[in-house]
Amino acid sequence: MQIQVGQQAPDFSLFDSDKKEVKLSDYKGKKVLLLFVPVAFSGTCTKEFCSIRDGISQYNNANAVVLGISCDAVFTLAKWKEQEGLNFTLLSDFNKEVTATYGVAYEKGVFPFGMFGHSRRSAFVIDENGVVKYAEVLASAGDLPNFEAINAVL
Repeated sequence: MQIQVGQQAPDFSLFDSDKKEVKLSDYKGKKVLLLFVPVAFSGTCTKEFCSIRDGISQYNNANAVVLGISCDAVFTLAKWKEQEGLNFTLLSDFNKEVTATYGVAYEKGVFPFGMFGHSRRSAFVIDENGVVKYAEVLASAGDLPNFEAINAVL
């Protein structure tokens, strides 16, 4: 079941691209922009995360932390972060548990190449108290979240 606006965001613990454990609850007291993407290095995912990289001051000024999540391995995410100069935390949901908890997994037969279980492109804004203030799960992997709406909430 997909997480909805007004719900408490489920806490999670994942490893980042530096192989450090990160918990959502580590950011209590700050806003969090949680972005799920299907696959590292793909065109749309790179476009999305590079736009975040280029506009990171906007999120910093809003007292918001950006966390990017994909089902790729930490090693893949480390290489992607280095190659693109990404300046925010990338988290590996390799076991697809957080993707399932947030209700954003691709069902079998929907994602290209026969892959399933990977994260749908999604965006969640979580407030300082851990409450979801914005939730968007995209039907097409080629679409980008509505960053105007996200920024308005932040």
